[in-house]
Amino acid sequence: MNKNAVIVVVLAILVVISVVQAVQLNSLKTKVSEIGTISASSQTTSVASSGSSSGQGASMPSNIQNLPQMVGGC
Repeated sequence: MNKNAVIVVVLAILVVISVVQAVQLNSLKTKVSEIGTISASSQTTSVASSGSSSGQGASMPSNIQNLPQMVGGC
């Protein structure tokens, strides 16, 4: 096989891989932005609802309430 043909084939493969990665990155960016808007809207509703409650622990999610127990040890 000719040396130039090998270079062209390798270059074509690299271009195809970069196009596939660009499409995947664009898809991932769209998903992250959708999650960000969902998360931001849920945070504003939780802040609004926690303003009427008097307890501090009621406004925190359950995974954050147990955080001091999870940090630091065996």
